[in-house]
Amino acid sequence: MSYFAHETAVVDEGCDIGEGTKIWHFSHIMPNCKIGQRCNIGQNVVISPEVILGNNVKIQNNVSIYTGVICEDDVFLGPSMVFTNVINPRSAVNRRDQYAKTTVKKGASIGANATIVCGHDVGEYAFIGAGAVVTKNVPNFALVVGNPARQIGWMSEFGHRLEFDANGKATCPESGDVYELNNGEVRKCQK
Repeated sequence: MSYFAHETAVVDEGCDIGEGTKIWHFSHIMPNCKIGQRCNIGQNVVISPEVILGNNVKIQNNVSIYTGVICEDDVFLGPSMVFTNVINPRSAVNRRDQYAKTTVKKGASIGANATIVCGHDVGEYAFIGAGAVVTKNVPNFALVVGNPARQIGWMSEFGHRLEFDANGKATCPESGDVYELNNGEVRKCQK
């Protein structure tokens, strides 16, 4: 086995788990999940059937990732954040054939206790504040907070708030990378 699973964790058959991944106490990885390399899956995490996680995904304690969710490389999921997978759940109505897809793109971070309503994608390097309720797609590099979540700014790949000048340029204080804001979209400029 090229990954670590704590003795209290349950890993069902048919899972593909990458080298260097760690699965901690009381977590349950359900059938046919694909989990990349060097992921860290905290305590009391449930990963439902057929979920896909890229490489280096960090999942904090008490997170449930439901069928239909894809997390690309380098995604961070904060403690007790929530995904949904059905728009209008009812106990007496089986809607397993109506699971909506949600993709969390490369490098995105989702804060503690945030909720991502199914069918809405989170863009690359987006930053979802703690407790936010995401009810629409989130653009790349966007900073969103609140309930319902609204965009209040932009973030760098290193997780710093970007302040754009009159020319639509901003510099990350940690990496020195330059970003450009044009027509409501942010992109990192080539060095």
